[in-house]
Amino acid sequence: MSYPFGGRSHYSVIVVGGGQAGLSLSHGLQQRGIDHLVIEKRSLVHSWRTQRWDSFCLVTPNWQCQLPGWAYSGDDPHGFMVKDQINEWLAGFVAHVKAPAIEGVTVERVTRVPGAGGRERFDVQTDTGSYTADQVVVASGGYHRPIVPRLAEKLPPHVVQYHSAQYRNPAQLPEGAVLVVGCGQSGSQIAEDLHLAGRKVYLATGDAPRCARFYRGREVVDWLADMKYYDMPVTEHPLREGVRDNTNHYVTGRDGGRDIDLRRFALEGMELYGLLTGLGGDGTLEFQPNLREHLDSADATYNRINASIDKFIASRGIEAPPPSVYTPVWEPPEERTRLNLAGAGIASVLWCIGFSPDFEWVDAPVFNGRGAPVHQRGVTGVPGLYFLGLPWLHTWGSGRFSGVARDAEFLAAAIEERKNAAAAGRADAREEEPAGAQLRAAA
Repeated sequence: MSYPFGGRSHYSVIVVGGGQAGLSLSHGLQQRGIDHLVIEKRSLVHSWRTQRWDSFCLVTPNWQCQLPGWAYSGDDPHGFMVKDQINEWLAGFVAHVKAPAIEGVTVERVTRVPGAGGRERFDVQTDTGSYTADQVVVASGGYHRPIVPRLAEKLPPHVVQYHSAQYRNPAQLPEGAVLVVGCGQSGSQIAEDLHLAGRKVYLATGDAPRCARFYRGREVVDWLADMKYYDMPVTEHPLREGVRDNTNHYVTGRDGGRDIDLRRFALEGMELYGLLTGLGGDGTLEFQPNLREHLDSADATYNRINASIDKFIASRGIEAPPPSVYTPVWEPPEERTRLNLAGAGIASVLWCIGFSPDFEWVDAPVFNGRGAPVHQRGVTGVPGLYFLGLPWLHTWGSGRFSGVARDAEFLAAAIEERKNAAAAGRADAREEEPAGAQLRAAA
């Protein structure tokens, strides 16, 4: 193997993953003069280019884009960058950080092994060779394996299937109706994209919550920021670590930002169903009778968030437009539990039910029964092993542009502290050696 950066194979720190999290940490390590290597499986910040549809835009306002040394500086802080703008901004961040990184290299195994002087280090095996490191940070995110249910195998071969990560635009799909499965952020926005393009859309809903885009004269994110919601650590959240399993609220930044109201889509011709559960032998899809429950639950969350803003406004005596409560614009006339594929003219299915993590390559006892890492603000029980960029790693913004810088700075400080402690330990051990041993070493 040919090693980069002067032929080195050992680093103080190896960072696995070259997205915004890994690059944010690289920035912090460079500020501290800590040698490190970022290893990226594809290309730096690639997912924003390769796993987003053409009309994709941020659902958080531009002012929340706060990467280390690279805050949004455009003329629309309360707008929502679209795909090309996001990638242009991220390209600037890549150039700003100038991370010591290698691309197109897959890390296949990370193992803790004995090192010099009885101190352990990490062996990092890749598809092009092996490295060693004193400390390792897993910054590859938590969205690795697209979730596609076994039900997909039963669909007729003429029905085209894509995961949300593969969807680009309506023209990509064959003529005919489209079944979108899942109504989280991706599912609801893709369903809207197809709906606005005039496609017939059937939407299989789930239990995703929703929130308002604007309320009482301001962006809801602005209100929540003033209420310090985004500063709340996971340890203080009412759900504690359980909040990490929550589905994100659906809303959109499209065309300047607006609510996503599935009931209004239904008024306009979109067909809504409950949870998709199966496919019969006659080509009939089967659903749970819980559409009304899903819609009511999402609206209850919408109103609950707004009510919390009302309380904040009242407690501070803030002048604002009057409060309001969302009332449904449409109700399901019945719970439909069956839909024939051929009868509905469904020619394509989009699976928008998320991703699952894949950390099987990390050989360390730091995972729970569901394969998720156990940590405190990214610090695991294995000394020198960390995670970064996961949803709710520390706060709501941990997996987003708004909070990853703070998490990266915290880990960079922890890494520096451990590195300094190890160096001090080696110096202390050397001072305790017999004089003869010291002389031999010097010779």
